[in-house]
Amino acid sequence: MITESLKSLFTRDLNKLKSEIESYQNEACLWKIDKNILNSSGNLCLHLVGNLNHFVGAILGNSGYVRNRDLEFSLKDIPRAELIKKIEETLHIVTSTLDKLSKEDLEKEYPIEPLGYTMTTEYFLIHLLGHLDYHLGQINYHRRLLDAE
Repeated sequence: MITESLKSLFTRDLNKLKSEIESYQNEACLWKIDKNILNSSGNLCLHLVGNLNHFVGAILGNSGYVRNRDLEFSLKDIPRAELIKKIEETLHIVTSTLDKLSKEDLEKEYPIEPLGYTMTTEYFLIHLLGHLDYHLGQINYHRRLLDAE
C-alpha cells in the first residue's frame, strides 16, 4: 500500500534533513543569509517541521499541534540540538499518523484546502513529500555555499 511507501520516503528524507543539519561545521551558519538567499537552513528546518506537524500531525492525526508559521521564519539561533529533536519528533508524528491511515482514509478528501482546491489525502501527502524535498535541496545548497570551515 502507498502508506508504506510514504512512510519510507518521509523517514528517508527527514533523516536526510537531520543529517544536513548535523553536517554544518559551524553551527552559527545554520542561520546565515547572504545576498539573494533569504531563508536560512535553520528557518527552513523550522518551516518543514511546522508544516508536517500541522498538515499531518494536527489535521490527520489530531495531535493538538498549533502552528505559528510566522515564527518558522522569524525565530533565530535555535540550538542545533533542539532542531534535531524537533526533526526526530516530527518523524515520529508523521510515521505514527501514517500508520493509522487506511486505504479509504487516503482516498477521502483532505479535510482542508491548503492549495486552494479539493484533493485526496493521498494526493496532499505526496505534495507534502515534494515540499519537504524541495526545501531539503535548498538546505543542502545553503550548507555547501555558506557553511564556513
